[in-house]
Amino acid sequence: MSEKHLSSQFDNELGAVSSRVMELGGLVEAQIRQAVYALSQFSVEVADQVLATEIKVNAMEVEIDHDLSSIIARRQPTARDLRLLIAISKATNNLERVGDEAAKIARMVRSIINSGAPRSLPSHELRIASDLASGLLRKALDAFARLDTVAAVAILKEDDLIDREFDGFVRKLITYMMEDPRMISPSLDLLFLAKAIERIGDHAKNIAELIIYIVKGADVRHTPIDEIESVVK
Repeated sequence: MSEKHLSSQFDNELGAVSSRVMELGGLVEAQIRQAVYALSQFSVEVADQVLATEIKVNAMEVEIDHDLSSIIARRQPTARDLRLLIAISKATNNLERVGDEAAKIARMVRSIINSGAPRSLPSHELRIASDLASGLLRKALDAFARLDTVAAVAILKEDDLIDREFDGFVRKLITYMMEDPRMISPSLDLLFLAKAIERIGDHAKNIAELIIYIVKGADVRHTPIDEIESVVK
């Protein structure tokens, strides 16, 4: 078998597993939207749909990791190809963790509804933050598909917006609890939800860092943004 043929097969296998990762990304994006919709509409039924999807997300993570292990064992890739496979595995794990956060939100929504908490809880800011987090994840997946390091740097900067939304929401919740101590318990539930949304942004950021790892061979985790920009240039 010719080297060109082997290379073509390898590219096809990479393309197939990459497509599965994008499919997984779309699935967890839908989970986020459903989880936040369940909160805004106080819908146990939609929350249950999110939890049902979690089973499929977990199964897809296992399948993708199995495919990656098979490719590594059979193809014995080197250098950038190996970095790509490692990064795909880590990106898959981050996406599965996003699904976990969406499931946490769904479970908490059920808890809030079952507790009889009022519908007047300040959840509007959560929807804003979730839109930011979901949008950031979408951008990260798009940049990952194109191995776009410039877009990756932009995503790392944009993650700060979600962090600021989270900090502002915490301040509002504290005020809310001080004005009405009866709302302390449901407000703490919302704080839990806000933290889950913030974590979704963190996972999008992790995927962006993996793009730089693939293209530049540099691990930029815990690295100041100005240094990351120097690596990308």
